[in-house]
Amino acid sequence: QPTGYMENSVSYSAIEDVQLLSWENAPKYCLQLTIPGGTVLLQAANSYLRDQWFHSLQWKKKIYKYKKVLSNPSRWEVVLKEIRTLVDMALTSPLQDDSINQAPLEIVSKLLSENTNLTTQEHENIIVAIAPLLENNHPPPDLCEFFCKHCRERPRSMVVIEVFTPVVQRILKHNMDFGKCPRLRLFTQEYILALNELNAGMEVVKKFIQSMHGPTGHCPHPRVLPNLVAVCLAAIYSCYEEFINSRDNSPSLKEIRNGCQQPCDRKPTLPLRLLHPSPDLVSQEATLSEARLKSVVVASSEIHVEVERTSTAKPALTASAGNDSEPNLIDCLMVSPACSTMSIELGPQADRTLGCYVEILKLLSDYDDWRPSLASLLQPIPFPKEALAHEKFTKELKYVIQRFAEDPRQEVHSCLLSVRAGKDGWFQLYSPGGVACDDDGELFASMVHILMGSCYKTKKFLLSLAENKLGPCMLLALRGNQTMVEILCLMLEYNIIDNNDTQLQIISTLESTDVGKRMYEQLCDRQRELKELQRKGGPTRLTLPSKSTDADLARLLSSGSFGNLENLSLAFTNVTSACAEHLIKLPSLKQLNLWSTQFGDAGLRLLSEHLTMLQVLNLCETPVTDAGLLALSSMKSLCSLNMNSTKLSADTYEDLKAKLPNLKEVDVRYTEAW
Repeated sequence: QPTGYMENSVSYSAIEDVQLLSWENAPKYCLQLTIPGGTVLLQAANSYLRDQWFHSLQWKKKIYKYKKVLSNPSRWEVVLKEIRTLVDMALTSPLQDDSINQAPLEIVSKLLSENTNLTTQEHENIIVAIAPLLENNHPPPDLCEFFCKHCRERPRSMVVIEVFTPVVQRILKHNMDFGKCPRLRLFTQEYILALNELNAGMEVVKKFIQSMHGPTGHCPHPRVLPNLVAVCLAAIYSCYEEFINSRDNSPSLKEIRNGCQQPCDRKPTLPLRLLHPSPDLVSQEATLSEARLKSVVVASSEIHVEVERTSTAKPALTASAGNDSEPNLIDCLMVSPACSTMSIELGPQADRTLGCYVEILKLLSDYDDWRPSLASLLQPIPFPKEALAHEKFTKELKYVIQRFAEDPRQEVHSCLLSVRAGKDGWFQLYSPGGVACDDDGELFASMVHILMGSCYKTKKFLLSLAENKLGPCMLLALRGNQTMVEILCLMLEYNIIDNNDTQLQIISTLESTDVGKRMYEQLCDRQRELKELQRKGGPTRLTLPSKSTDADLARLLSSGSFGNLENLSLAFTNVTSACAEHLIKLPSLKQLNLWSTQFGDAGLRLLSEHLTMLQVLNLCETPVTDAGLLALSSMKSLCSLNMNSTKLSADTYEDLKAKLPNLKEVDVRYTEAW
C-alpha cells in the first residue's frame, strides 16, 4: 500500500513511491497493488511498472549481447567502439538501479583481466571511454588493479590527472571502509605516488590535499581525513613490509588481498631472536671477547638492515630469555642496545614512498580542524616497530608531534600520552632516552609544558617524571629551561621527592641559574606563607562579600592564620579557577560553597587532587562540565554535592554515584541527569 493512500481518497503523488519496488519483481507487485477505490492509481502504477519491466528486459538483452561480443575480441578498434556504445547506453537508460552503471564496468574489468597484452595507448583509450561511468561509481576491484598498474607504469600520463583525480576524490569523500575493498585504498595510494612523480612533486600533492580540504577553515567532508590517514598508514607499512615479512609469521598485505589468512611457515621473527635467544647462542656469545662487535645484516630486494650488537647486551638478553609474555611496543626497541642501535636503510622506491606519505601527514597536521582527529588516530602509535627504529622516519614525524604539542586544545595534546595505562605513547617515544629522541630535550620540554597546563592529576604526573625522567629534567633545568625549572620547584612544593640527597641536588640545580634561583626564592616565600596560613588558629567559618575576586581572596588568606577554617563560602563572588591554588592550602577545609561563581573545570581538577577530605561542595550555577566533574570521583569523603544548573550529563552522574560511596545528598536539578 503506497504511503500516500488515505481512506476514501487517492493521492497521485504516491505513484512516485512505487519506484522503490524492484523492477525484477514487477509482475508479482502488480498483482499485489490492490487498493479499494484506487482504480486510477492502480492503472498508473501497473503502467509504470510495465514500462520499467520492458526496459529491464531490453537492458538484459543488450548486456548479454555486449558480454558475448567483448568475450572474443578480434579488433580493438571495434571493441573500443562497443565499449563507448555500452557506456552511452548505461548513461541514457531510464532505469534507476546501481547495477545499470556497474554492469559495464564489470564487463570492461573482465575484458582487461583476460587480455594483458594491450598497448599503453589502448589502455588509455579504454580508461577515457569508461570515464563518464566513474563519476558516480566506485571502480570494481579488478579495475582498481588495472588503474594501479597504469599509475605505476605511466605516472606522467594525462589520464592520471584528468580521469583518475575525480575518481580518487570521490573515493576519499564517500568511502566508509577500506577493509571491505582494499584495492580502492591501493589505487588511491598509487595515484598519490603518481602525483609525486610529476615535475612539481610534492607541490602537486599539496594542492591535491588542499582541494580535498576545501577553501574554508572547516572541511565539509568528514570521511576525507580518516581515509587519507588510512592510505598513509598502509603506504608507510608497505615501505617496511618486505623486512617485516622476512621476520614475521603474519601474512603479508599481498597474501591478505589474495585471501590468505593462515600464517605462513617462516623463520622466527628477528625481534624474538633478539629478545629470546637460545641458551646455546648466549653461551657462545659469552665466550667471545668483550670488546668485539658483532654485526648482523638482513638483506632483501628493498631493505638492508644492519644491527650492531655489543657484549653489553648480554645481561638484557639473558633476563629476557625467561619471559614468555609479549613485549611492549617500545620495550621491543629499548630492551637492549642491540635493538636500540638498529639502523634501517630503505631502497630508493621505498624511500620515496616514505618521504611522500610522511610529508602528507605533516600537511594534515597543519589544518586546525583536522588536528584533533589526526591526533586521536595516531595516538595508539599505528606504525610498525621497524618504522619507529628508523631514524629518518622518526625525525620527519617529529614535526607532526611538535604540532600536537603546540596546540592549546586538550583534545589534541592529551593524545601525546598513551592510549591506556601500561602502554607507551608519543610522550615516552620522544622524551630523552626514548628511541625517537634526537635533540637535547626541546620537544620533551614543550610536551611537558603543555601537558602540565591541562593535566588535572598534577601530582601523579610529577611523580611519574620524578621516577622516570628526573635526570633529563635536571639537565634541562641546569641549561636554563624555564619549564623544567618550574617542574623541579613543583616537585619540591608538592613533596614529590622523599630522598633528602635528591632534594639537595635539585636545590643546587635550581640555584645554579638565574631563573632557577629566582623561582626557588619565590618557592621559599610561598612555603613560609603556607606555614603561617596553616598555623592553628583563626575562624572556623568564613564568607566573602559578593563581587570579591581572586585577588581579594589571596589578599585575605595571606593576612593571617586559617588553620582552623572548615567552612568557606564564596557564593555570588567573581572568583575563578585561579583561586584553587589558594584553596588547596587550607588543611582543615570541609565545606566549600562556590554557588554562582566562574569556578570551572581546571579548578575542580586541582581541588580533587589536594582537598581529598572535603565533605560538602556546592557547584550550583557554575560553568563546570563533565571534564571537571569526573575528577571529583577521587574525593571519597564527599557527603553532599550540589550540581544544580551545571552541564552535568547522565553518564557522568551515574559514574560519580558509583565511585563516591559516602555521597548522600545530591542536587542535579536542571541538568541532563535530572
